[in-house]
Amino acid sequence: MKKRWMAWCLAVMAATVFAAEDAPAPGTVVRYRDFGAKGDGKTDDWAAIAKAHAYANEHNLPVRAEDDAEYYIGDSEPITIQTDTDWGQARFTIDDTLPLKKFKSPVFQVTSKLASFKPQGITSLKKGQSDLGITLPQRCMIAVFNDDVKRYIRYGVNANAGHPQTDVFVVNPDGKVDPHTPIIWDFDKITRITAYPIDEKTLTIRGGRFTTLANKQEGKHSYYGRGLRIARSNTVVDGLEHYVVEGGGIDSWPYTGFINVGDCADVTVKNATLTGRKLYSYPLPEGGRRTTGTYDISGTRALNVTFVDCRQSNDIEDPAYWGIMGTNFCKNIVLDRCRFSRFDAHMGVTNAVVRDCTIGYGGINAIGFGTFLIENTTSTCRNFINLRSDYGSTWSGDFIIRNCVFKPSSPKSVPNVINGSNRGNHDFGYTCYMPTTIEIDGLKVDTSDQPKKYEDAVFFANMNPAYKSDSYEEKFPYVKTKEIKVKKLTTTTGKPLKLSANRHMFREVKISGDGIKR
Repeated sequence: MKKRWMAWCLAVMAATVFAAEDAPAPGTVVRYRDFGAKGDGKTDDWAAIAKAHAYANEHNLPVRAEDDAEYYIGDSEPITIQTDTDWGQARFTIDDTLPLKKFKSPVFQVTSKLASFKPQGITSLKKGQSDLGITLPQRCMIAVFNDDVKRYIRYGVNANAGHPQTDVFVVNPDGKVDPHTPIIWDFDKITRITAYPIDEKTLTIRGGRFTTLANKQEGKHSYYGRGLRIARSNTVVDGLEHYVVEGGGIDSWPYTGFINVGDCADVTVKNATLTGRKLYSYPLPEGGRRTTGTYDISGTRALNVTFVDCRQSNDIEDPAYWGIMGTNFCKNIVLDRCRFSRFDAHMGVTNAVVRDCTIGYGGINAIGFGTFLIENTTSTCRNFINLRSDYGSTWSGDFIIRNCVFKPSSPKSVPNVINGSNRGNHDFGYTCYMPTTIEIDGLKVDTSDQPKKYEDAVFFANMNPAYKSDSYEEKFPYVKTKEIKVKKLTTTTGKPLKLSANRHMFREVKISGDGIKR
């Protein structure tokens, strides 16, 4: 997809090299109206907006929308942003109810003027390798693949054959790997490798109130990508708002995300209002229906991505709306002072922070590596942390929980602090781990709203009910937690948490401190 829209963008830029008499009057800011945008909410302003940004990109000028304008965008090719852009109080209507030729493509794409390249001299890598033994023109994000090795071989209703082994990390000009983005796999062979130079100057996008008129497609579904794709490192999005007007039925097609971050590093989204999408599903040949993930936030092969002071426009407790985010192959994701229905890392995150947040019915979902810090956060999901069972409920590293509140909404089952499932009978493409060490320094488990029979939460779910004697053998061993360190854990029932219904599976876990009993 990226190659297609990059090729088109080059064509647009070539076609919009304006003669002197066609260019706007000299100035320091490019405005959409100078290129013919009406801003009346009816006229399709896509072409004018595209020309304005092409001119701004060529002349390295910032772009400013009119505060009182409403820009309508129908069928469109991606509009490339390479300079600071201030959308202010302007409104944008993105009409997905139309027949669209490029519905998978973003409306806007933020790209770097620095060209990616293939670094030479790297044929293999080792997990934890700190020096590539090469020099680079500047700090870069590097993406590597081994197409002959499959990881994340999904289990369950959405089972698949896995994905090529993938890793992304930051490398300094001297070839040293940034220790905050460590290499997590051994690469005996590299079939693809790309270096993306990291811009030194910050590009900032401010404001803008976007409304998507959601599609009304039916039948075999595919994903819409109409939004803002960020593929430039060192980018800040400040004050953007996105709302959704749903017009289709339950069969409507899902979305990859309005804000979509990929193949870049050091991106911050702050003071944003985003919207959970209506839950979509599609009929199965054998009968029944299957729900499909649909998002307003997504990230793929992205490093150091932070959301600060962001909120969801609709009810974070309403399960009629799908969880707002999903990510793959990312490192160092931070939610700081956010109010979202869900945190979710699908195909692995390395290091994550959820701080000063309220997380709703979708909860905190992850698999991955490194350290996961959850601090000063309230979660109302039936599980405080859910280790995704479709990817083996694996976390190769540690959990730290500080000053948090777990207040599960009334579930149909016993609430768990740590939830997951791994029967030891499926090859996910890697060894599966539970967190090595779990540190708790302040956790309140509030089950006052629970049905009487479910008011006593447990720490670990029964992750493998068959694992109940020494004679049980896991074909693919699931490495258990070694230690739980507790400084302060309280419950509204006044009773300590039971470690798990499966005493045998967790018999060797060391517990230090009070608040959890076997």
